[in-house]
Amino acid sequence: MKKTIIIVDDSNSIRNLVEFTLNNAGFHVISATNGKEALELFNGQTVHLLLTDLHMPIMSGMELIAEVRKLEEYKYVPILFLTTETQVSIKKEAKDLGATGWIVKPFNGDKLITTIRKVIR
Repeated sequence: MKKTIIIVDDSNSIRNLVEFTLNNAGFHVISATNGKEALELFNGQTVHLLLTDLHMPIMSGMELIAEVRKLEEYKYVPILFLTTETQVSIKKEAKDLGATGWIVKPFNGDKLITTIRKVIR
């Protein structure tokens, strides 16, 4: 059974690249363009990982992380964020909200897959 990953990014090119990379690695990928749209995807289906951008319109990645952690069924789902942020304080804020870790953009496809496999297990 393929592991399901929700990816969230307002950039079509990043979202398409991540989706292509993860589909080729054997994952089932569902994508959203912002946090609100992604939150609606958590509707009882099995989700093995959330991979989200931080800076998005409508609902940011930070808000999304906080909302997902409030959902009893999904509060232990690993959450990675893709970011261009280099500030330690931003990464700490996301971790404090419940993020599992982060991947810096631009990302290496092999490293992305390796990191996801370590987190999902």
